[in-house]
Amino acid sequence: MKSAVYIIQIILGILLILIIIIQQKGSGLGSSFGGDMSFYRTKRGAEKLLFYVTIGLSVAFILFSLVGLLV
Repeated sequence: MKSAVYIIQIILGILLILIIIIQQKGSGLGSSFGGDMSFYRTKRGAEKLLFYVTIGLSVAFILFSLVGLLV
């Protein structure tokens, strides 16, 4: 049981890292020359979906961390 919780936690951690890397904005070549768009805008489409998936994965990761402590 404990090994299954650890495996799920590892998978969730890897997925969380990948989703966060996908969301990185402003790190391209354009931002180094002052092309950074620094105004407020709403999230739409895939960006909004990735935002909600990140929240869900982080909550699941925290819950499995707590379960791992209790088992």
